[in-house]
Amino acid sequence: MADTLDEFLVSRKVWHRFVTKPETIHTADASSVTGIPLQKITKNLVSRTDEREYVLLVVPGDKRVDLKKAAKALGVRNLSTVSFQAAESISGYPPGGTPTICHKTKMTGNTRDNEFCIRRTVLDKSLLDFETIFCGGGSRDRLLELKVKEILGIGENIVLADIAADGEKASSEKRR
Repeated sequence: MADTLDEFLVSRKVWHRFVTKPETIHTADASSVTGIPLQKITKNLVSRTDEREYVLLVVPGDKRVDLKKAAKALGVRNLSTVSFQAAESISGYPPGGTPTICHKTKMTGNTRDNEFCIRRTVLDKSLLDFETIFCGGGSRDRLLELKVKEILGIGENIVLADIAADGEKASSEKRR
């Protein structure tokens, strides 16, 4: 259903570009096969709050997320990432293909009506340093390039915060 993603962006007149690549899951691998700098490819991590709310945490590919900072930004006590299998059922996209915006599952509403949906997205402030960033393009074999300012303009329930771990660069992806 990657076409749904393209249709969403076109219908909202959002500048975007898809980059075709061999299938990858992790940002380091995507950077390696495309030549795109790792810090411009985002990690989009589906996570769950202690209040059973699903959220998407977005950090540069060369950083790790600090769950305590993200929890504070969301105003919750605890936050944990979900398994790859759960992430796909929640966002509607496979890990490595999850876009920063336009998830297949309903984005807002009562948890009882749709327990598995992403309610809010937390975008790391450091991503504002770039005009464009790359995220999952709806499948593992493509990336989506978006203008950061447009993500902020069209995304629903986006929280902008410092959620990257201090001084910690990811030497390799955490394998789940």
